[in-house]
Amino acid sequence: MKLVNIDYIPGYEITECLGIVKGTVVQSKNIGRDFMAGMKTIVGGEIVGYTEMLITARQIATKRMVDDAENLGADAILNIRYGSSSVMNGAAEVIAYGTAVKLKKI
Repeated sequence: MKLVNIDYIPGYEITECLGIVKGTVVQSKNIGRDFMAGMKTIVGGEIVGYTEMLITARQIATKRMVDDAENLGADAILNIRYGSSSVMNGAAEVIAYGTAVKLKKI
């Protein structure tokens, strides 16, 4: 599966547009890490626990998006985008979405 955030793949022709595919996840941190993140806001700097949480959430959302595209028989996902939002303290929703297509090598 080819994943790109542009609207074409050099050397390939789009033969069929299968529609929008997406993957979403709501990810939270554990209480211990949340406490340490709160302490970090006092002294400043990167909050590694939250960074790791969002990396994991993006990976899960991407996998779910790819699974959605594979179920449609897609060869690639174009125009991939990510979005995130806080759903509660210490938890974030991450969504990955794009356009599933079938390709033919030129």
